[in-house]
Amino acid sequence: MWRLNIADGGNDPYIFSTNNFVGRQIWEFDPDYGTPEERAQVEANRENFRKNRFKVKASSDILWQIQALKEKNFEQTIPQVKVGDGEEITYEATTRAVRRGAHFLSALQASDGHWPAENAGALFLFPPMVISLYVTGHLNAVFPAEHRKEILRYLYNHQNEDGGWGLHIEGNSTMFCTTLSYICMRILGEGPDGGEDNACAKGRKWILDRGGVTFIPSWGKTWLSILGVFDWAGVNPMLPELWILPSFLPIYPENFFCHSRMVYLPMSYLYGKRFVGPITPLILQLREELHTHPYHEINWKKVRHLCAREDLYNPHYLVQDLFWDSLHIFAEPLLTRWPFSKLRERALQKIMKHIHYEDENSRYINIGNTGKVICMLACWVEDPEGDYFRKHLARIPDYIWIAEDGMKMQGFGSQIWDTSFNIQALLACDITDEMRPTFMKGHDFLKKSQVRDNPSGDFKSMFRHICKGAWTFSDGDNGWQASDCTAEALKCCLLFSMMPPEIVGEKMGANRLYDAVNIMLSFQSKNGGLSAWEPAGAPQWLEAL
Repeated sequence: MWRLNIADGGNDPYIFSTNNFVGRQIWEFDPDYGTPEERAQVEANRENFRKNRFKVKASSDILWQIQALKEKNFEQTIPQVKVGDGEEITYEATTRAVRRGAHFLSALQASDGHWPAENAGALFLFPPMVISLYVTGHLNAVFPAEHRKEILRYLYNHQNEDGGWGLHIEGNSTMFCTTLSYICMRILGEGPDGGEDNACAKGRKWILDRGGVTFIPSWGKTWLSILGVFDWAGVNPMLPELWILPSFLPIYPENFFCHSRMVYLPMSYLYGKRFVGPITPLILQLREELHTHPYHEINWKKVRHLCAREDLYNPHYLVQDLFWDSLHIFAEPLLTRWPFSKLRERALQKIMKHIHYEDENSRYINIGNTGKVICMLACWVEDPEGDYFRKHLARIPDYIWIAEDGMKMQGFGSQIWDTSFNIQALLACDITDEMRPTFMKGHDFLKKSQVRDNPSGDFKSMFRHICKGAWTFSDGDNGWQASDCTAEALKCCLLFSMMPPEIVGEKMGANRLYDAVNIMLSFQSKNGGLSAWEPAGAPQWLEAL
């Protein structure tokens, strides 16, 4: 049975923390955990989700609830409130309902003070991780049998009735996620016609009915090229040389949105290397299964701009296609030949310097799952036996979540975000005496999770903003400041500072409160608004390009 470990760094020598792993939540499979009744309860909830998967797409975190309520020996003693049609809703009934909900919410708090919860739903997150581990040869070590079983359960449960998978669990099917999900199932051991309820056959039919994987959008083309099911010649250029341009240029990567920057940073490294994983028998089979023409007869130059109708959120303008074509026809051939190839070598070295800096300053959690997976793969490409890659492996569990619908990959954790709102909700219930231990632990978690230092060294040259005084979206080790998370956590700490310390613990020091205010003000733009992750950098006209 699966169980969630809290604030646990394990015994891995390649993992490190700034706050003793406060907020870390990692799932492990324990064959001896749970009573027969609890295991039966889990299976019943899994079956119930499967039967209703087309009606209710999101899970209810049943596995964590079972564990949390058991560990707390929680028994709901406040009677349920039922109000009939036309019946007056009294103050007493409302108060009882509020207390009942508050006590249940309090029981779900973890030992370190945060509220564990899922932050998933996007279906393009897990397959790249599986692809990367397959390419590097670490799949079975990181995801043994029980993990693979739950990953497949999740894919089966979120396959749409038309055979495809959406961008997220509520979405209509897309070529991007249908292809990635199909490949993920095949890598995990399913045959071409295998999977629950013919999942593979249905998914492949969806793909081929829409022209095959040459119609996958750009990120999909990139991952398939890495895997060896596509050719880099069919991918629009992601020039590594952008990272060595003069900093005054508007298209200098420092001006990119941080999430885009941290995805295209390692993507441009792999593009510049033209990296392709081992061509195994499975890869050769996938080439036959996913294309509508023989692989070696495809004119890759003509598929660069292809995109399935279901994935086409914003069609390319002619000027954009001309821009890509110019880079592909003129710039790329020039930059791969001496002496200009020296520029590429320099650019690739600078990219890896940025990747290593980001990895170390986020404790190898990175800004989010998408960037982490590609940075991890880039580290392996640079040095398959290096410590950088091993440190990445140690932090993969930070993104894993298990529920009754299976194993999923989170975009990142939401520990601080959820805890701040839960604390505010419980404070609003006005039952402080009943919530003393909850407030004490929640306050302690927030104090220990505040980022205490800026990124190391000359962080501005590494495209990082100040982060001292901030709170992240997930936990303190992540290190990536977020304005709204800082605001909500700061609000909790200010409310606690006005309450007796015997109820909520010692209040946060004034200097740390000032640090939080300082970083929030640093996010403010010229128009008065506050950006989410870092101050807006690029001029507005650049959006048009």
